[in-house]
Amino acid sequence: MKTRVRVLGHPVHPMLVVFPLGLFVTGTIFDLIHLFSDNGVFAEVGFWMISAGIIGAVLAALTGFADFTSIPSGTRAKRVGRVHGLLNAAVLVLFVIAWLIRVGNTNHAAGGGAFALEVIAVALGGTAAWFGGELVDRLGIGVHERAHPDAPSSLGGPGTGTGAARPATGRPRTSQM
Repeated sequence: MKTRVRVLGHPVHPMLVVFPLGLFVTGTIFDLIHLFSDNGVFAEVGFWMISAGIIGAVLAALTGFADFTSIPSGTRAKRVGRVHGLLNAAVLVLFVIAWLIRVGNTNHAAGGGAFALEVIAVALGGTAAWFGGELVDRLGIGVHERAHPDAPSSLGGPGTGTGAARPATGRPRTSQM
């Protein structure tokens, strides 16, 4: 099923989610290092990574919600998408709370409470990512309806944007890269 938000034939949401996920995890790791080392540089870096992760998460959420609205009602994909979105919303809220706690701190250091929120959010983020994988890998959301190992490029060539038809033998036609 095609997604609503696409660039050059590819869904945008999966391209965007890697940034907040990576930034949140890395920011939490830097905060852990700060808690053990008491080196303020690690707290500062963690804070700014989480700041960037929040911005990226909002962008990913907007494209994800747009895609969610195109999933047919009453399907397993709609239910999985709802759980995926709600978990990601919880991740974003927890990181925003942890961020707000730190704004006024010296070196933007995370105390034990803010760090605990970050760890919980990272665990929820991993669970949400699994549900996102379920949407794509098991339920085909965001996968071109005529995808196959020899489908033509979405950038040009014969069959652009629609995928090459499969011959009667069931084996896909070969195409140029």
